[in-house]
Amino acid sequence: MSRTIVIDPVTRLEGHGKITLQLDEAGVVQDAMFHVTQLRGFEKFCEGRPFYEMPNITARVCGICPVSHLIASSKACDAILAVRIPPVAANLRRVLNLAQLIQSHALSFFYLSSPDLLLGMDAPPEQRNILHLAHAHPSIAADGVALRQFGQRVIELLAGRRIHPGWTVPGGVNEPLSAEKRDRILEMIPAAVAAIRRTQGWFRGAVQKFSAEIEVFANFPTLFMGMIDDRGLAEYYDGSLRVIDSEGNIIAGELEPARYAEYIGEATESFTYMKFPYYKPLGYPGGTYRVGPLARLNLAGRCDTPLADEEWRAFRAMSPRPLLSSFHYHQARLIEMLHAAEKMERLLADKEILDKHVRATASVNSLEGVGVAEAPRGTLIHHYKVDENGLIVWANLVIATGHNNAAMNRGILQTARHYVQGDQVKEGMLNRVEAVVRTFDPCLSCSTHAMGQMPLTVEVRAPDGSLVREVRRG
Repeated sequence: MSRTIVIDPVTRLEGHGKITLQLDEAGVVQDAMFHVTQLRGFEKFCEGRPFYEMPNITARVCGICPVSHLIASSKACDAILAVRIPPVAANLRRVLNLAQLIQSHALSFFYLSSPDLLLGMDAPPEQRNILHLAHAHPSIAADGVALRQFGQRVIELLAGRRIHPGWTVPGGVNEPLSAEKRDRILEMIPAAVAAIRRTQGWFRGAVQKFSAEIEVFANFPTLFMGMIDDRGLAEYYDGSLRVIDSEGNIIAGELEPARYAEYIGEATESFTYMKFPYYKPLGYPGGTYRVGPLARLNLAGRCDTPLADEEWRAFRAMSPRPLLSSFHYHQARLIEMLHAAEKMERLLADKEILDKHVRATASVNSLEGVGVAEAPRGTLIHHYKVDENGLIVWANLVIATGHNNAAMNRGILQTARHYVQGDQVKEGMLNRVEAVVRTFDPCLSCSTHAMGQMPLTVEVRAPDGSLVREVRRG
């Protein structure tokens, strides 16, 4: 008889999801689905709110990466104001975004994935956590805690608090940076760089044990999309979008982010509340692409700081073509953390960073605005439409994890077909199916925004469990 294996919940990721594996009579996996079971309707309950409230409202989409939403939302509001924000405000936003990238990558790499990397995919599940890691590898765990603390502390110094700060606003930021705070951040950067370099050192040795996982962790051709600056180098705050294929050919070199709807479509499937963005010229699912650290390093000409460029060259030297296995997301995160720390230091060393003119003011000058930035997990898009009074009449959020959804589902199937076979299904096999999801570092709270009429079943049951009423949609 055919079998169904359900992994519920998928562990060590942000949000709630489950995986269903369908096996045939011979025990061979025939299908795999990643279900995101939560629904958060931010686009709908934003309607009727003043546009200038959107950064603070949408930051509440997630407690892990609120800064990413602040940045993208504020940029969309800048477009509604039709203003060019002061250069220092743009650079302060950049520093904030880089701090967010470091703390989020540290959370993903150390807290969520390093138990697999250091303790083993087959280690007992009760040991695969940051607490046991701290006992087995105290210095590595300490670096992980310190790096996340560094990113959060920088956010706090800039924006007043670590979670859901309100510092980034339409037109810029609401307070200039003081020399004291700048100096405190600069003093912390060398220790952060040293911790990242130590981590890169042990990871080079650890990764050699995972050649089998590298081969099957979402290792297949897709497109890659990410932001570049006007020199074709890695960029996180403002630039053009580039799309490359699995051979490294540039499919689209300088896409205007504000026109994303012309080249990005959003499909839906009945088994999940997460949408499936795709590259429109190739249709769905042919236009499947990946975003985030792996995509950014695959498509950028290089980083633009000395240490990160050194690591980027070694990373790209592993293959003459773009690296396809999503296992390489781990190494890409470490390179981006290094790049972020170096770039942060460069921005803060500029004396203009203390300029007091940090905000442009205006009223509604455009009835529509799009804001795009690179979140830790990939390209984040906020798109708002307003009426003449500046009230939101329509909103769409295209989340980084959503961009990766089709590739994640395909990666789960590939990994499950390799590891889950026959009647003897061991826990380590299923952990690898979860681990391929963790390579993408999905943020499920961010990404579950329904489009159109999604299938839904509501059941009302009596205390004894009997079905009283069922309502179905879709």
